[in-house]
Amino acid sequence: MNKEEKIFADGFSFKRNENAPDFVVGRMSMKTNEAIAFLKKHDRNGWVNLSVKTARSGNHYVELDTYEGKKMSEEKAPAPTPKATTKKKVSEDEIPF
Repeated sequence: MNKEEKIFADGFSFKRNENAPDFVVGRMSMKTNEAIAFLKKHDRNGWVNLSVKTARSGNHYVELDTYEGKKMSEEKAPAPTPKATTKKKVSEDEIPF
């Protein structure tokens, strides 16, 4: 899939009310039939990730988040071996206070 290709979340709508208190981010609405069909189509292990974004026009939209992290086998790299450290004795002349 092209990284620039947006998949809009069918049946989901997000609106920001500029007159709402600061703790209210916005309002999400879902058109049940469209949202359920979209969720079933894009289900990955019981999850569908969505992002709320702002269009150039200033309107908000809901987009399918298609990011897939590395698989567990790829993430597990061998741990680096610790290097031996030597402690240096500090004289009182070297202490700045």
